[in-house]
Amino acid sequence: MAAIINFVFFIAASLLSLLWWAIIISAVMSWLVAFDVINLRNPAIYQISTFLDRVTGPVLRPFQKLIPPMGGVDISAIIVLLIITGVQNYILPALHVALLNLLG
Repeated sequence: MAAIINFVFFIAASLLSLLWWAIIISAVMSWLVAFDVINLRNPAIYQISTFLDRVTGPVLRPFQKLIPPMGGVDISAIIVLLIITGVQNYILPALHVALLNLLG
């Protein structure tokens, strides 16, 4: 049973890491598009951008509604990244240990 719990927590941590990187890449791509370094008329860039928006949008939108842009800069991504990092570093390990101790 401990192996299954270890695997579930490995998957959860991996998915949070992938989400973390998707948010970072999405933010960098939005800056590159804004400064006209890359162009969304390129089909590959457009598909990547659309995919990242669909993955990160449901996570970022609630925070974008709560946190107004400061000086035209959207800081909701930074808040979400801090929350993901906190969950990975503090909540997941504590929950993992607690579940393993519960099993004996």
